[in-house]
Order: sequence, then structure tokens, then C-alpha cells
Amino acid sequence: MKTKPRLTFWQIWNMSFGFLGIQFGFALQNANASRILQTFGADVHHLSWFWLVAPITGMIIQPIIGHLSDNTWNRFGRRRPYFLVGALLTATALVLMPNAPHFAGYIAPMFIGGGLLMIMDASINISMEPFRALVGDKLPDEQHTLGFSMQTLLIGVGAVVGSWLPYILTNVFNVPNQADTGIVPTNVIWSFYIGAVVLVSAIVWTVSTTKEYPPEFYESEEPEEKTEKKGFKIPKTMWQLLIVQFFSWFALFSMWVYTTPAIAKHFYGTADAGSAAYQEAGDWVGILFGIYNGVSAILALTLPLLASKVGRRATHAIALSIGGLSFLSFAIIPTAQMLWIPMIGIGVAWGSILAMPYAMLASSIPAKKMGVFMGLFNMSITIPQIVNGIFGGIILKYWFNDEPINSIYFAGVCMIIAAGATFFVKDKLEKKLSGVKIDEIPENSDLQFTEA
Repeated sequence: MKTKPRLTFWQIWNMSFGFLGIQFGFALQNANASRILQTFGADVHHLSWFWLVAPITGMIIQPIIGHLSDNTWNRFGRRRPYFLVGALLTATALVLMPNAPHFAGYIAPMFIGGGLLMIMDASINISMEPFRALVGDKLPDEQHTLGFSMQTLLIGVGAVVGSWLPYILTNVFNVPNQADTGIVPTNVIWSFYIGAVVLVSAIVWTVSTTKEYPPEFYESEEPEEKTEKKGFKIPKTMWQLLIVQFFSWFALFSMWVYTTPAIAKHFYGTADAGSAAYQEAGDWVGILFGIYNGVSAILALTLPLLASKVGRRATHAIALSIGGLSFLSFAIIPTAQMLWIPMIGIGVAWGSILAMPYAMLASSIPAKKMGVFMGLFNMSITIPQIVNGIFGGIILKYWFNDEPINSIYFAGVCMIIAAGATFFVKDKLEKKLSGVKIDEIPENSDLQFTEA
């Protein structure tokens, strides 16, 4: 395989920019899907089953798309066709989902909304998986950390703006946030429209500014030849990362599902989802979630600097430990208004989770199969969420006495376990990276490769 040239900051920015659009749409879905489904008549006790759609869809779609993109070579490129197709499908679902009541004939809007939620998840995964693989395709090993950290930066920006957009439309532009029964509020509808435009625009920017290396660029890849002789073999690093990923994402799923009821009951003294206090808690949780996403974006580009000093394993372990202690600190925080403090620590962990495992993995897998391995690795994200979705409620009821704050504490314990497991991961480039300065990037790299 030919030596990959180091890319400049702005070249890495351009190739990652589409992730901002993906996360913009994903944040709109995460922040408003339950609200939309409840508007359509979904029972609150059944919402967790709708939440399982995302990890189950990702577990199925990403390995398939990864394999297909590994073997796609045409005039549009290798990964870029999937960026475009996924973006167009996601944008269509974003436009249709809040308008489900207008398409309801003999099928209840709730089921139309649930179906569109599944389509949206599948479409987002079509675009998302090739973006992970593109970093491995384009960047040399010593720039993998910077590449995935750049994605983390753009993920954070997209998540913050997407999460807060309905609030901004109402409080800044006076767009109504109330509607008749069974109808989605106007601010949410327009947020989804804007999300569709932002998503497609960001993907088009990456597609138009980034060229992919041609197939012959990888033809002489020695590690790949050895892999083919031995058959399909999962790298040891991937196996070692599975434990780290399981406890990290189990903790994250607990946060997403139980933070609102935990804060409502522990700080606002109510478990009544229809009360004003509960709604106030829910609004505050939206702000808190924006804070941890914003922190991850701000700190994203400091992660490569830290990794170059102490190594990627230690960087990830430190970040996860900070996140774990932040979850546990809910026990000593006196008021809900001060919860922004632990959210900073959770943002540190989130930023590392989005970058470091992928950076360690990308250095250990063959470039010609980057897509399928990244797709398979996505199971380390989806499986713990599915396990939590199925058993989290049982654990809450029988182990935690229906006190959701205990699920938050348990998330902290899981993060700390993940931090310890990180030191058992073998990062083959750790010694090499310890002497690399991230800012040493040639200004005149020769990047004129023939477009695939």
C-alpha cells in the first residue's frame, strides 16, 4: 500500500464536516422523538421500546453498509455514494415524521411515526458508518486521533444546535410551541425542516471538497494479503475494546433514559410526568445535555495533544474516570441548577468515547476492509444499549427500588469499570504516537490523487 500523506487541518475539517449535519438530524431525533410519539398517542411506558429501534437498526445496517462501501468503486467514489443516499433518505424522514397525522388514513399516526423513526435511524446509519471508515481510508496512522477528534468536534456542534433549535425558534423567533391535540407543535416541525436542509448541505460539502484514493492505492497492502490467506479475522484490539465499549455505552444509555426522571424525583420531588415540576425538570435536562455535548466539542481537539503525551489508552481511561466520578457526584450536588458541573466531566468522557476507541481500532485493521470492521465495531455500541433497554427497567424496579437516581450512580460505576478495562487494550501505535506533535503538518502535502 502507498504511504498516505498527512492532511492539513482544513482538509480533515472538510472530510468530517458532513458529520455535523448527521448529528444535527440525530440530535433532533433524540430530543424530540419521544415528544412526537407521545403527541401521536404512545404510552410513556412503551417509549423505551421505541428507543431500542436505534441500536437494533444500527447493529443490522452498519456492518452491511461497511461491507458494501468497502467493495464500491465508481466515479462518485467509495464512501461518498453512501453519504449522499443516506442524507437524502434521512432528510425525507425528517420532513415526513412530524407530519405523520396528515398521512394517517387507516393507520394510527403513532405507528406511522414509529415507522419513520426506524427509516430515519436506518438512513442515518447509511451515512454515519462510511464517515468512520473514511478517516481510516484517508489519514495516516499518526493522524487517526486527530481525525476522529475532528468528528467529535463537529458532532458536538451539531448536537448542541440541533438539541436547542426548537427552544431557539420559540424564544427568539416567536414560533409557536403549542398545537392542537395530536398535532406536532410548529417549532418542532420547522426544526425538522431546517435539520433536513442542514444535513444535506453538510454532506454535499464533504462530497464536493473531499477526494477518495483510487482502488489501486490499496492493492499492495501487505497486512490485507495476510488477512485474506487466514480468512476473516477480527483483530485482537477490537476484542479488547469490547469490554470498554460495553460499560461505556451501557452508562450512556442509562443517562439518556433516566436523567429526566432521576432529576425530577431527586431534585424536584415529583415522579408525575404530567406535573409542571416534571416538565421544568425535562426542560433543564435539555440544557444539561447541550452542555455536555458542547464541552465535548470544545475539548475535542485537545485530546490528540494529550494522547501524544500520555498515549491513547491513558487519555481514554482518564476521560472515562472523570465521567464516572461526575455521575457519582450527583449524590453530593445540592441543587439541580448546579448539575452543569458534573455535565462538564460527562462531556469530557463523551468526547473521548467518540474518538479514542475508533483511533485505536483504525490502526489495527486493514484499510481495504475498514468499512466492514467499523460496521462490526458498531455492535459494541448497539449491544450494550439493547441490553440496557431490555433489562434496565427490571434493574431499576428490583435492584434500585424504583429510584432512577440509582441508575445514574450505576452509570458512574460502569464508566469507572470501562476506564480500568482500557489498560488491557493493546494500542500498537502508542509508543510511536508518544513522540508525535500534532501540529507538525506540512503545508504543501501532495494530495492530487485521481478521483475514484
